Amino acid sequence: MIFRCVLAVVVAAAVFVPVPAQAQTRVRFATFNASLNRGAEGQLVSDLSTPDNAQAKVIAEIVQRARPDVLLINEFDHDAAGAAARLFQDNYLSVGQGGARPISYPYRFTAPSNTGLASGFDLNNDGSAVTTPGAPGYGDDAYGFGAFPGQYGMVVYSKHPIDTRGVRTFQKFLWKDMPGAALPPGWYSAEELRVLRLSSKSHWDVPVRVGHRTVHLLASHPTPPTFDGAEDRNGHRNHDEIRLWADYTHPGRGGYLYDDRGRRGGLEPGAAFVIAGDQNADPNDGDSYQGAIHQLLDHPRIDGRSAPSSAGAAEAAALQGGANATHTGDPKYDTADFADTAPGNLRADYVLPARRLRAVGGGVFWPPQADPLSRLTGVFPFPSSDHRLVWLDVRMAAG
Repeated sequence: MIFRCVLAVVVAAAVFVPVPAQAQTRVRFATFNASLNRGAEGQLVSDLSTPDNAQAKVIAEIVQRARPDVLLINEFDHDAAGAAARLFQDNYLSVGQGGARPISYPYRFTAPSNTGLASGFDLNNDGSAVTTPGAPGYGDDAYGFGAFPGQYGMVVYSKHPIDTRGVRTFQKFLWKDMPGAALPPGWYSAEELRVLRLSSKSHWDVPVRVGHRTVHLLASHPTPPTFDGAEDRNGHRNHDEIRLWADYTHPGRGGYLYDDRGRRGGLEPGAAFVIAGDQNADPNDGDSYQGAIHQLLDHPRIDGRSAPSSAGAAEAAALQGGANATHTGDPKYDTADFADTAPGNLRADYVLPARRLRAVGGGVFWPPQADPLSRLTGVFPFPSSDHRLVWLDVRMAAG
């Protein structure tokens, strides 16, 4: 089965700054739910076609300040030609924003998302199967919630070469084909289960070449465990979307998986990897089903001990009070600004390396109010996103 993807190689007009040889094995991986989604198909391409979109300028400056080497952006509308991904580089990342230095990513990867793809079934059980994009109820009946195909998609930017021939995508993997799947009892019909995909967007294994070594960026964006009913269908799905990577990286547990080209099995034992994305799951608080994120944090092959933090998140929780006051987790690890809605701010976004990789630093871009850069963060929809960029530095042995 052939999947459609877009890879672009672009040489930006940024000034080249040599990197000391001793730093070549230190790689910064980052994830950012940038909320660069729009309400209509083609609107993101239109917004990025000029260099003056206020939100895109702020998002680009955050990236330029954090300067990741490999970056996953969630909630970036997908288009088949990859125009939005190219325009964001050319008109925003390659242009210094707010006094920050431009940043160039010669390599990028994007591919289709299940969001906004009509399933043909009444997946929310409201009595009608909506198949007209944009119509009321369409998103709830799509394979992944979205008003049009590709809304809330993903894109990967990289300073290091991407092995496009080695990319694996799991957009079409069926939920029922996961052994012991946490399907909500009695909610989906047998006919629906024959077509229902597990991934609400997609799951990508993107091999990145760092020198002579390969690191697999495992990118995803599981559905929020909310916006449903007592059946908790989204909570169950979020759990199993997270489980996919837990099984994929555990030797002997991923044999049931098949990618969109028909290749079966999980990641090769011993392979280096970094899991990145908005997992929509907090280890202590929120609405997760059966502690979903602990499938990764407590995984024997994953380093869940390196938790990026920020002073701004801790300050925000103290100032906001409300729902945050009921949290049991340390607020300095929060990555999402949900202060205006229950259950308050959460740790939702993760960069989790394989244990064989050495984590040597990290952080969450959430400056405290006294920092001039706090102007770049705030409550959605202005000035940027309700999520914060999260990064982790890993040191790879020379090879």
